[in-house]
Amino acid sequence: MRLPALIAALLFAACAHAAQFRSVGQDAAVLYDAPSKAATPLYIVSRDYPLEVIVKLEAWVKVRDQTGALSWIETSALSDRHMVVVTTPAAQVHVRPDDASPIAFVAAQNVALELLEAVPGGWLHVRHDDGANGYLRASLVWGG
Repeated sequence: MRLPALIAALLFAACAHAAQFRSVGQDAAVLYDAPSKAATPLYIVSRDYPLEVIVKLEAWVKVRDQTGALSWIETSALSDRHMVVVTTPAAQVHVRPDDASPIAFVAAQNVALELLEAVPGGWLHVRHDDGANGYLRASLVWGG
């Protein structure tokens, strides 16, 4: 295989395995055990809850939640906002991506934050619903 073709194949493989996240765009959405409203409802999730996309069909998306559970949700219930959810009792969000920088705010466990960008060194730039923003360690959240 020629070098340009090999590079293209490797880039495609890397992109194919990158996790894609969406969030719930409605006040509440039902997660089902199969891609049908006639299927068994499993859970109800609230607005901004992050979900990892596993499989996309036209009207349904198979997703994984922060517990690792797989389920199906209607495509129309999802938003393109990339949200993360705090997994520790309290996540310190700093003014800069540096543990020594001042704390901008503290987010409690299960709080959803909008992911603005991933920053080198394992940091995420996030924004709270009230507009406050800052940087936290990626290890403190799920969905990034």
